[in-house]
This record gives sequence, structure tokens and C-alpha cells, in this order.
Amino acid sequence: DVYKRQMLHSVEIITQGLVDLGVLEGSVAENLENETWRQFYMHGLGHYLGLDVHDVGNYKIDGEDRPLKPGMVITVEPGIYISQDSNVPEKYKGIGVRIEDDVVITATGVDILTADVPKDIDEIEALMAESKD
Repeated sequence: DVYKRQMLHSVEIITQGLVDLGVLEGSVAENLENETWRQFYMHGLGHYLGLDVHDVGNYKIDGEDRPLKPGMVITVEPGIYISQDSNVPEKYKGIGVRIEDDVVITATGVDILTADVPKDIDEIEALMAESKD
């Protein structure tokens, strides 16, 4: 199903990054097979949004994934969290990175509500520096 493929793709990208940084040891394939990424990426790819931040909604109907329809709003928010107790290089302990986009499903695709929200390191640091003034 589409969600599982998207989730797997996000897991592959995150695992590659964790291996590249030295947070995970071994190959990407080994880490995917052993699911070692789960200690850092323990949540899903996103959720419905509505009147409540985590609007419940039914994710499945009759055991099948609920189809997305125009007007539905969902998040896309892969991320990692590294505990202070993790067996990783010291400089990565205690950090979390989760960049969220909120999207409205339309008849022709999606409208990214958060398209103008800073996501690059330089943009985020500039915004943080601005807020200190």
C-alpha cells in the first residue's frame, strides 16, 4: 500500500543519514533488516490534522487504508530523536530533528500549507537570531 511504501522510503533515507553520520554502524541494508533505526525513528510518517492537532479520524475502513480525499489535511513529518542514553557519538546525544509539512489533499494533488516555513539550517538559524532581537 502507498503509506507503507512511503514509510519505508522515509526509513531508508533516515537510515542512510544515520549511517553516514556514524550514529548507526554497519551497512544501510543491515540496519534496515535489523530495524536498528527504530530507536531513533519511533513514530509514523504523519497523521490527520483537524480541529484537534491529532484529529483521530479512521485510518482504516473495513481493514483497508482509508483513501485520501480532497479537503483532508495531513502532516508529513519524518524525524529522529536521539536519547542522552543512546550509544552514539557524544555530539548527537539529546537531539531531535523533525521537520513537518502540513498538506491539504486537492482534486489534483496537494497544497502544501507550510511551503513558506523555513526548513534549511541557515533559514532556521536566521529566524532564531531574529527572535532574540
